[in-house]
Amino acid sequence: MLSEKLRDVLSHEGVVTIITTGGPLAVTNTWNSYLTIEGDTIYLPVAGMHSIQEAMKEDNSLLLTVGSKEVEGTVGPGAGFHITGKGTFLDNGPHFDAKKAQFPWATRVFQVDVVKEDQKI
Repeated sequence: MLSEKLRDVLSHEGVVTIITTGGPLAVTNTWNSYLTIEGDTIYLPVAGMHSIQEAMKEDNSLLLTVGSKEVEGTVGPGAGFHITGKGTFLDNGPHFDAKKAQFPWATRVFQVDVVKEDQKI
């Protein structure tokens, strides 16, 4: 399960950076407020992210960086995490339907199965 500190960070607005790590490098960003968490899985709506999807054809390993200055970190205000995981794009099913209802512009849902989290600050 994701730690309470990480869940607290994700409950505040901030930038989420998504980086492919298993094949060609691709990087993109989204917002904490777009994420839904179920157990150790993160779901987010997607309208673009074509470079991420293309790069994941070889290996779906990812690194996400998240943070919020609103959460106490290890040395004062501001907490940040690195999240390693495996990504999958969904274009149908209940998670897609739920995100599409919430974000009509979504063309797909990005599912990230979290493997590990590390608090960095």
